[in-house]
Amino acid sequence: MSNFVDLRSDTVTKPTPKMREAMMKAEVGDDCYGEDPTVNALEELAAQKLGKEAAMYVPTGTMGNTAAIMTHIQSGEMVIMDSECHIYYYEMANVSSLAGAMPLLASAGEGCLDPDKVESYLLNTRHRPKTSLICMENTHNRAGGRVVPLENMESIYNIAQKFEVPIHLDGARVFNAATTIGVDVKEISKYTDSVMFCLSKGLSAPVGSVLTGTSKFIQKARIARNRLGGAMRQAGVIAAAGIVALQKMVDRLQEDHDNARTLAKGLAELDGIDIDIEKVDTNMIMIDTRPLGMKAEELAGELNKRGVKISIYGLHTIRLVTNKDVSRSDISLTIEAFRDLVNNLT
Repeated sequence: MSNFVDLRSDTVTKPTPKMREAMMKAEVGDDCYGEDPTVNALEELAAQKLGKEAAMYVPTGTMGNTAAIMTHIQSGEMVIMDSECHIYYYEMANVSSLAGAMPLLASAGEGCLDPDKVESYLLNTRHRPKTSLICMENTHNRAGGRVVPLENMESIYNIAQKFEVPIHLDGARVFNAATTIGVDVKEISKYTDSVMFCLSKGLSAPVGSVLTGTSKFIQKARIARNRLGGAMRQAGVIAAAGIVALQKMVDRLQEDHDNARTLAKGLAELDGIDIDIEKVDTNMIMIDTRPLGMKAEELAGELNKRGVKISIYGLHTIRLVTNKDVSRSDISLTIEAFRDLVNNLT
C-alpha cells in the first residue's frame, strides 16, 4: 500500500506521532456518565473554536448530521437543503428514515442554496408540512470542495431569522473553507445554529466528528446520539487525537490546498484533461473523463496500475483529494502517471 499515491480522500490519512502519543497517554473515564476528561476537553475546545456554547463528540460526521436533524425537527416536518449535499446524497436517507423529515431542494449550483427558493418554501406553507430546518454544506463535497461564499450564507441566515427557522451546517471540512477565504472559522459558524465538523478528514485524526450548538441543543442532541448508538465509554483514547488535530493540524491545511492547485495546473496541461483552475478552492479536483474517451471506472483502473488511487464520482467523473500524507513529490508522480496514460491513449 505504501507505494501508492492515495488521492481517494483526506479520510485515508494516518494519525501523526503526536496523535499516537496523546492516545496512548489519554486520561479516560466513562463518557456516558460525562466522566471522560479527554472527551470533555475536546468538546470544550471544539465549542470554543466554533464560537458555540457546547459540543458533542460523535464517531462519524453522518451521525453528527443525523443527530442534529433529529434534534432540530419533529418527525413529519420538512428540511431545506441542496440536491447535491452530503446529507441528501450520501447519508443513506437518514434525513427521512431516521429523522422522519422530507427534504425540500433549493439548489443554486456550486454548493449554494437559492435564497429566493428558500424564502418561497418558507412563505408557501398551505397544504404542506411545516418546514423546520435549513441545512447547508461548506465546503461542498460534490461541488468539488468549493467554498460557499459568506454572502450566500448570510443571505440564507437572514431569511432563516425572519421565519425563525434554524440552520444546521454540515461543516465536515469547514476549516478548509475558513483557510481558503482567510477568516476565523467563527466567521462561518456565526451564520448557523449548529455545526458538525469532522476531525478525521483534513485534520487527520483517526476517528470522530463534533456537533456544536447551544447548551440546550447539545443536551437534547445527546438523546439522539444514544438512539443512534453513538454513546461511547472510554472514548478519550480517540478523542485525544482530536485535540491534537484542532491544535496542530488546522494551520497546515493551506499546504493541501497549494498541492491541489499544483496538481490541477499540471494536469490541465495534458491533452484531454480540462480543469478550471479557478474552481479548485481547497483540496479537491474533479475531472470529466469524457474528453479522454474513457469512463471513470476505466480511468481509475489505469491509474491504479500506475500507482495512483482516485475516487470514482459518477459515470464520467473522478475526484482527487490532497491530504497531509500526499507530498509535493507525490503530486509530481501523479502528474507523470496521468501523462503516461494520456500518451498511451494517443
